[in-house]
Amino acid sequence: MKDILRLLKDGNKPSLLAGIVNAAIAILKAVAYVLTGNVAMFAETLHSLGDAANQFFVYIGSALSKKAPTPNFPNGFGRVVNLVCLGAVIIVGIMSYEAVKEGWHHVLNPTETKGLLINLSVLGLATALEFTVLLKASKEIAHDSGHAYGGLKAFTYSLTNLGKAKPATKLVFMEDLVATIGGILAFTAVLIAHYTGFLRAEGIASMLIGFMMFYVVGKIFLENARGAIGETDEEMLNHIAQIIAEDPDVKDIQKVEVIKEGEYLHVEVIAEVDPTKTVAYIDDVRDRLMSLVLKQKGVREALISFDEDDGIKTWQGVNEPKMSEETRKKLPENKK
Repeated sequence: MKDILRLLKDGNKPSLLAGIVNAAIAILKAVAYVLTGNVAMFAETLHSLGDAANQFFVYIGSALSKKAPTPNFPNGFGRVVNLVCLGAVIIVGIMSYEAVKEGWHHVLNPTETKGLLINLSVLGLATALEFTVLLKASKEIAHDSGHAYGGLKAFTYSLTNLGKAKPATKLVFMEDLVATIGGILAFTAVLIAHYTGFLRAEGIASMLIGFMMFYVVGKIFLENARGAIGETDEEMLNHIAQIIAEDPDVKDIQKVEVIKEGEYLHVEVIAEVDPTKTVAYIDDVRDRLMSLVLKQKGVREALISFDEDDGIKTWQGVNEPKMSEETRKKLPENKK
């Protein structure tokens, strides 16, 4: 039990906050829907329920992903967060379908709803709370990227640097961005339906909210599917290859792999060194490189091995060595 509580303590905080806030918002929206029958409110209730459920799942998954490797799972549990996110988006997908279906039904059979003040008050409060969580997720994304931004500055930074976010934080950001926009849409639709008599506005808003949720489902599903399989972090790969190549004892690099393991990175390097050096000397080189690699942001595991320098420069910044035709012709017969 102590181990579980310790892991939960290290879980993704924005997803926990988002789950609590969305659960409270879902209750408020559900009450408003029962009292008014507003279809846009129905869509928003489903949206908040889906968000709350999967954000709690993501929080638990992000905590479990930090569990240390075991003999049965020597590579650790980093990809658990990707698997949990895949399961979470299924819930959002179901809610999205229900929102679109109910909205389409209202477009075909528009009915007048009551309780204008109730709808506007609940939607206004919910949108403000969603935006607060969105800013919290934005601050977390900026912090993970090494910036102490807050408020709207963190939000604008996150919009253009969302690819740098952790999987769980990215999911929270995208869901609450859609939730904030959805709240504004629903608020606007209620006003239009009440003051213009265009009752289909609420159904259209419900469908738009559902389609935005589908977008989140598709994007998060594809990104976490790649993460579950094992995706290369190209930016960090180039960075680590550069710092390895700059070491004076590294003559060449045969291979560099930087694989995303949930919120962390797994690094494998094969470098070529002077074959005349002693094992003790090369071991010191390995310790130096290992210390350097493990200090890089997000790197939790590293495996560095060596081969003797063959005198042929092959590393060109990608995993597959490339040689010029001139270099290839210089290869001795036993190298062909």
